[in-house]
Amino acid sequence: MNIVIMVLFRVRQLRQRYRYEGARKLQLMLSNPDYGLPVRIGRDRLFDLLKQYDLQSELRIRFKRTSFHNHHDFLYPNLLKDAQITELHQAWVCDITYLRLAGGKFCYLFLVTELISRKIIGYDLRTSLSAEGAIQALHMALNFAKPKAGFIHHSDHGVQYCCKEYRNLLTKHGARISMTGENYCYDNAVAERLNGTLKREYGLGAVISNFAAAKTLTYNGIKIYNSERLHQSLKYKTPDYVYSQLNASDYVEASIVL
Repeated sequence: MNIVIMVLFRVRQLRQRYRYEGARKLQLMLSNPDYGLPVRIGRDRLFDLLKQYDLQSELRIRFKRTSFHNHHDFLYPNLLKDAQITELHQAWVCDITYLRLAGGKFCYLFLVTELISRKIIGYDLRTSLSAEGAIQALHMALNFAKPKAGFIHHSDHGVQYCCKEYRNLLTKHGARISMTGENYCYDNAVAERLNGTLKREYGLGAVISNFAAAKTLTYNGIKIYNSERLHQSLKYKTPDYVYSQLNASDYVEASIVL
């Protein structure tokens, strides 16, 4: 079979599942037997074919406010700013993003991510922005990981993360509370990028028919993100793989690029 025909056939197969991956990741997937029949092609040649046959990545970015900072009683320093993250569960990053439902409605996804591996270890989806969503996501992460006292919990100043019940839960488990500067989303860049990735690459950025469908998309998207998505910051490995191989020094070095 002609190499161009073979590449186009394989790319169209991959695009059914990975609509938003760039040329570099597609090139790695094409050569990896885990993603099907391996095909080798140069990145520049692949980029030209993607452009010529309208197979480039699709990107959509939207914004809705999910955090409200009209409080100043419980502000904490940014402990990640100068931290050297070298161990599993040394730091978690947390954030909230919205999903659009049909009829102009919204639901809200609360996420907890283990920083060095980028693995999502806790999440909760609900139709309100109440603190209960953040608390349930944190419970899931704590039950999964059981971190040692002294781990860093990093978030923005949203009321969900500053409420008494949430802070008490963190204190009970020995967490060191860390927060962004007010209105500085780049202080939580890993969590912000994760939100965008789930929306762009796994269908969570589209208008979803109903809450049940949103729950299914969220579950599937997180599963694929953890087990299949290649990360440049992880030397093109998946979060699950790095999580399981974290004692290898090269993965640690790759993972601390925030």
